[in-house]
Amino acid sequence: MNDQFYRMKRMPPYVIAEVNAMRHAARLAGQDIIDLGMGNPDQPPPQHVIDKLCEVAAKPDAHGYSQSKGIPGLRRAQAGYYARRFGVELDPDSEVVVTMGSKEGLSSLATAIIAPGDVVLAPNPSYPIHTFGFIIAGATIRSVPTTPDEHYWESLERAMNFTVPRPSVLVVSYPSNPTSEIVDLAFYERLVAWAKENQVWVVSDLAYSELYFDGKPTPSIMQVPGAKDVAIEFTSMSKTYSMAGWRMGFAVGNKQLIAALTRVKSYLDYGAFTPIQAAACAALNGPQDIIDTNRELYHKRRDVMVEAFGRAGWDIPAPPASMFAWAPLPPALKSMGSLEFSKQLLTEAQVAVAPGVGYGENGEGYVRIAMVENEQRLRQAARNIKRYLQSKGVNSSAA
Repeated sequence: MNDQFYRMKRMPPYVIAEVNAMRHAARLAGQDIIDLGMGNPDQPPPQHVIDKLCEVAAKPDAHGYSQSKGIPGLRRAQAGYYARRFGVELDPDSEVVVTMGSKEGLSSLATAIIAPGDVVLAPNPSYPIHTFGFIIAGATIRSVPTTPDEHYWESLERAMNFTVPRPSVLVVSYPSNPTSEIVDLAFYERLVAWAKENQVWVVSDLAYSELYFDGKPTPSIMQVPGAKDVAIEFTSMSKTYSMAGWRMGFAVGNKQLIAALTRVKSYLDYGAFTPIQAAACAALNGPQDIIDTNRELYHKRRDVMVEAFGRAGWDIPAPPASMFAWAPLPPALKSMGSLEFSKQLLTEAQVAVAPGVGYGENGEGYVRIAMVENEQRLRQAARNIKRYLQSKGVNSSAA
């Protein structure tokens, strides 16, 4: 019997899982690991959201099957968010579907719209689901850059001119995970025009829409007139409302894509637990203080981390958005590669980060640092890293 299943052959070992296993083993051995590897929010959701979950869960009739596409009130609440935040009008019935996090939504969409052999353009480096969600569905990936400069557009043109079959889907994600790069509305305007000209669907992942640090709110592709003709956009409540484990997300936009995603989901699931959907309504419709609070929290952590790590001898560019820093390896240690560097940082400095190569081959030479520990722990991480770098002969600034 063949012990290699078809899809398993197309999925290499998850590089980041190797570091995660080492971190888990170190903690079992009693080590105090400062975990900056996984983007797992360390703050709780607002109390009124938790209260709504408990209130609805206490009702005897709240425990049956829910609606796969999301309860009507939640789809209306998401439409309300887009109207407030982006000035975009959405039909809750035909242009909004609730997903169990953006990862589930992206993978279900891929199942819905991809035929074996279809070519998908995806950024490299990128969050793994942006490629492997489509690979699992049978697609072939052609990489394009993550950095949205002129080289990006040249790569798109080359892909359309020299790929057989012609690409049918383009994935974008800004603010980017892992690189934290951002785009302006002019980028999306050009992208929508390009997609229409080339008859390509655009899949936008806007999971970090509210974590921006320059005072300029992150745009949505849906703000571009005509975007609904070619685009679908995913958002998540994980980071915005500190609800990562609740698995609440949304897809909005093109009616044909929303209908395809909704139909596939109807076969795969019965939707999220109704009390969780009710609590998500409370989050979207209620006080929005947590959005500013979380943005300020990550902004302060970013500044502390960049300053402390810099004094430790590791210069890190300040990310303009997201909860991540995309950090080049210290030049003196670049030759060891991101995976070995991540392993050594874990074993010798007790600091966990994610190796950049886990996000695609173009991520080599970088690590992703998640700002999910408090300022005191970030400073402790810097002290640990300073000792590690000094042990490798890397000089640091005066503490």
